[in-house]
Amino acid sequence: MSKKKLKVLLEIRPALDGFAGIPQEVRLLFQGLCNINSIEVDGLIQTSHKKLYRGTNDCNHFWKKISNSKKINRYSKVIVSMAEKSHQSKIEILLDIVEKKMLLFYLVLKMITGINKIKLTHFDPLLFKDFIWRTFFSKTLPVSDFVYVANAGYKICSIPWNMMHMIGLKSLHYTNSPQYPVLDTKDFDVFIGQTPYPGRVHPNTSLVIRYHDALPIFMPHTISGKSKHQATHFYALMSNVKSGAYFACVSESSRQDLIRIFPEVADRAVTIHNMVSDYYYREDSSDKKVLRIIRLRQHGDFNDKTRAYGLIPKFLNTIDKENFYKKCFSNGSIRYLLVVSTIEPRKNHTLLLAAWEVLKDELDPELKLIVVGTLGWDYKNILQEFNRWIDCGDLFLLSDVPASDLRVLYHHALATICPSFGEGFDFSGIESMCCGGITIASDIPAHTEIYADAAEYFDPYSEISLVNTLKKVLYEKESLTIREHMRHRGEEISLRYRQDNIRPKWENFLQDVVSVKMK
Repeated sequence: MSKKKLKVLLEIRPALDGFAGIPQEVRLLFQGLCNINSIEVDGLIQTSHKKLYRGTNDCNHFWKKISNSKKINRYSKVIVSMAEKSHQSKIEILLDIVEKKMLLFYLVLKMITGINKIKLTHFDPLLFKDFIWRTFFSKTLPVSDFVYVANAGYKICSIPWNMMHMIGLKSLHYTNSPQYPVLDTKDFDVFIGQTPYPGRVHPNTSLVIRYHDALPIFMPHTISGKSKHQATHFYALMSNVKSGAYFACVSESSRQDLIRIFPEVADRAVTIHNMVSDYYYREDSSDKKVLRIIRLRQHGDFNDKTRAYGLIPKFLNTIDKENFYKKCFSNGSIRYLLVVSTIEPRKNHTLLLAAWEVLKDELDPELKLIVVGTLGWDYKNILQEFNRWIDCGDLFLLSDVPASDLRVLYHHALATICPSFGEGFDFSGIESMCCGGITIASDIPAHTEIYADAAEYFDPYSEISLVNTLKKVLYEKESLTIREHMRHRGEEISLRYRQDNIRPKWENFLQDVVSVKMK
């Protein structure tokens, strides 16, 4: 007799947010759980701010009788509602107006009265595989994973994630502790929420929080929307802890930060590192590809913000553009340092820029700097520092770089630099190691844990420390030997984060969580 599979519902909302670390981890975790035979995983579709059209309820007698064409129309409207309002009847328009005006008040009232369950509806991906794949997964997963994610099950939470946070904060006006709505998860053994989740689960369901970092608590000066972000993180986390949630932390560093805030969760918090994508591997390629990638991926020629901040060189015409690139790459190749991260203060781009300038001035005038990342927040001063180097063709700011191109950039970089003041995991250093590159990282707990002895480290507050580390790895007598050792150890260390090594940890952890629930 075959053993019953664990039914897991996984929040996939962060997968809507592009190429950053948490979106990558969500996609990889979903794919990883799909490949565990003892687990049946569904994705929870929800947005941060938009109210989604409801799907179907296949357990309801009404939906069993309704025609297939109307079900298809329903699912199609769900997709539309993620981008804009779908077409509605007059009655639906009236109800929508009333609901919008009353929804937050109504939901807070339900919190106080205890009638606070949020129904989840069904989304059938059978005829909408393109939507599922390209909206949530294609930015990280290889196309060979299409079959897994396109054929999985999906549920819809129509209430926006941000509104659920606001419900909790508003409830503090009436209660001593935040009260969040309950998701109707009775059909699932486990619900996995990403970051502190602003909701509770059915008594039959175990709540697991994928905890990435405590930066909104310990480094609130570096985050966007500081007051709101700090409050939503802390109070949702408090609620998760109080409701008996388990925590799967992306690093022991993040786990220790969590325990500093709430010591009572020590026995409910484990460390399961992130999985690295199979897209990243050592591949022999021509360094000429780097030049093509730079030309194709320079930060959005047609983006108004890009033009406003001067993130691309100012070309008079096509001939001027061609002459610019010929001058930049006069010898047909490029020597460069690489950094891959969102442009925001915590990532410490300004220290890297200062150290790079010293190297150009003292040792290597042809050394370029390639920065891969989207614009985050509080980036104005950073971009002002970038601008003068962008115009002269020494610094290239790239965005929307697919993994196939990033693999080339990692492989040919003299080094990938990870200069952050704080991280929960930091994919870029491990991805570099997977591609045969070397990693130089700030000496912070997450980096030393994840990269171990495969990286060289520097003080993130000291320009001299980074300059000396770069000189040691790139320019001194023993540099070649050091780099070869780093590449060898990097290949070994990166294997720890391959899916075959991480999936069993998830399987064992989830089985343990459910077995405790059943006792």
